[in-house]
Amino acid sequence: MYSQVQDFILENKADLVEKWKERVKAEADEKVLEVISEQVFSKTSHDFVDLIISNLEDSDDYSSKLKGFAEKVVRLGWPLAFVTSGLRIFDRIVYDGLMEIGTINKENYADFVHKLDKWMSPMHNEIVNAYTTTWDRTVSLQKIALQELSASLIPVFDKISVMPLVGTIDTERAKLIMENLLSGVVNHRAEVVLIDITGVPVVDTMVAHHIIQAADAVRLVGAKCMLVGIRPEIAQTIVNLGINLNQFHTNSTLRKGIEQALEMTNRKIVTTEGSI
Repeated sequence: MYSQVQDFILENKADLVEKWKERVKAEADEKVLEVISEQVFSKTSHDFVDLIISNLEDSDDYSSKLKGFAEKVVRLGWPLAFVTSGLRIFDRIVYDGLMEIGTINKENYADFVHKLDKWMSPMHNEIVNAYTTTWDRTVSLQKIALQELSASLIPVFDKISVMPLVGTIDTERAKLIMENLLSGVVNHRAEVVLIDITGVPVVDTMVAHHIIQAADAVRLVGAKCMLVGIRPEIAQTIVNLGINLNQFHTNSTLRKGIEQALEMTNRKIVTTEGSI
């Protein structure tokens, strides 16, 4: 039976890929397809069918192909539901094709359906497991990279330091931010610390609470804290949530914040003769 399915897929590979692409696009979320170019989608579709053929052939490199395919679709941003839907659609296309050419008929229908399911189900589980493993690893690496990039206190002038924050702030990141903030204030002997939230997509009650805690901690070690990078939509959210930031110096941009920080440390930016 498997040899019949294998022969059918190999003989009709180009046609099966085109049908698969057409049906997947018809059922997929438009937002997913918007981020995938036609060329990349076509190439990945062929890789998908090659993976299925490798499974049928019990190929020695099936595991490596499976891992490579999982890494690729995760990197491309394909949701797991999109991948599993693709498996279901391909199964249906193969079934319909075998029905059309008479390989599946009334006499062998039940046996063929059972064997098709026996073939597809393990592969479905393997692909899901490979996808989730790759996704978990990718998220972990991204989380580590984000923490390393967005929780450092940077001295920009004598007595003035900046901490740029990027991405979502959860409890774990807030703890790291607090530790780096306090140690940085002491190490750099900062008198004014600017917390830049330009790269924070959402400021809700929890995020504001973490920032307020950080500001309180900075004051306890003898420095002043300023919140900069407050976009109009963030300002509106803060007002709507009733979050009290009165204890902060605030500014809409990092540039304005640095100018104010210089004034707070008895300095200012001046324009010299001949400067542009």
